[in-house]
Amino acid sequence: MNNIVKNDNIAQISSLSHDGRGIAIIQHKTTFIEGALPNEIITYQMVRKRTHYNEAKIIDIIQQAAERVKPPCPHFDLCGGCSLQHLHAEAQLMFKQQTVLNQLKHIGRVTPEYVMPPLTAHTIGYRRKARLGVKFVTKKNKLLVGFREKSSRYLADLDQCIILHPHIGLHLQTLGRFIASLAIYQAIPQVEVAMGDHEIALVFRHLLPLSLLDKEKFITFGQQHGFHIYLQPHSPASIEKIWPDDNKQELTYSLPDQQIEFLFHPLDFTQINLEANRLMVNKAIELLDLNTNDSVLDLFCGIGNFTLPIARYTKSVTGIEGHAAMIARAKKNAEHNHIQNTHFYVANLENPVEPQNALWLNQSYDKILVDPPRVGAKEILMHCKPARRLVYVSCHSATLARDAEILSYQLGYQLKKIGIINMFPHTSHIETIAVFDQV
Repeated sequence: MNNIVKNDNIAQISSLSHDGRGIAIIQHKTTFIEGALPNEIITYQMVRKRTHYNEAKIIDIIQQAAERVKPPCPHFDLCGGCSLQHLHAEAQLMFKQQTVLNQLKHIGRVTPEYVMPPLTAHTIGYRRKARLGVKFVTKKNKLLVGFREKSSRYLADLDQCIILHPHIGLHLQTLGRFIASLAIYQAIPQVEVAMGDHEIALVFRHLLPLSLLDKEKFITFGQQHGFHIYLQPHSPASIEKIWPDDNKQELTYSLPDQQIEFLFHPLDFTQINLEANRLMVNKAIELLDLNTNDSVLDLFCGIGNFTLPIARYTKSVTGIEGHAAMIARAKKNAEHNHIQNTHFYVANLENPVEPQNALWLNQSYDKILVDPPRVGAKEILMHCKPARRLVYVSCHSATLARDAEILSYQLGYQLKKIGIINMFPHTSHIETIAVFDQV
């Protein structure tokens, strides 16, 4: 398609970038245009000119794409929390799927034998974990709570967030008015939100000591709205729960199909989309093709999100995680669920692991599950003994593609299947699950 048109302020969009911006060639240079969709003809205004590419914004849409929909959030044009609400939900999944396949081809030099149908749950009100910015804006004489504006360091002035669970997303103004009522309202930069099956925790970071009156206000706010209230005056280690006064620091979430209940601290890493996580765990178990004689290695196991459900179907599971607090939580969760065929070890998997210092690495496993952070699993994959099957869960498709090349060309695996998990609807973030078998 020819993207160069006669008028300099008119462009035709050819594709989407990996972060969901429209791409056009304007004056022989790639230009990224926020909010534009493929096959659209738009008028634009140039925003930034860089050495290798430019950035622009839409002024008007002359020819609209068939996949364009009205964004469900009234703040979509302002807030930078999500970037794809103007694209039909099915088209979002197809865009993400094609992005993954392109990266596998161009970065990993591999093609899956089979592309699985996307796994998807709720697309609105799904987010159960978030870090909300807090800022008093003098010019507006208003305290804002929420996410940053698009391509900006300023907080967006939001009435609501439809992506957050409604218990929080519909009450941002209430939260803002409460913080504004505190004596130290200008010394609270953020609020961490974490939700379990039944509980909602708010962790308030505060840079100045609280007065007794402010502390009483926090407790009253928790009582009135059913929130668990935590205070964080310094590092995460300084967190103190002040309401309810029940000595219980943890929330819970469940995997009903495996009859497992997890205990987790509000600042622990857990998946933000509970329903999608349940689908993902079930799919991982299905793809691992487990039996009661299998020994399984779970790398980057966290609090045991995959380890414990896998243990229901196998002889043994070994979970590895770099954070000692997460391993302690995983062990506690195994005990809480009366699961006795798990073993957990602390190891930083993002750095080279010496086999002589890790007895678990000298063992052979029938199956391996990998669920790394965005940096991927390059280091540890090079040191693991081959397994019959490896299931790779990824939150960053570019590092998945890089690791797929290592698995395929250096470690003797073949990419059998891959699929999208709709963990982050309306955003450009991509969660995938892939199956590699030894050739």
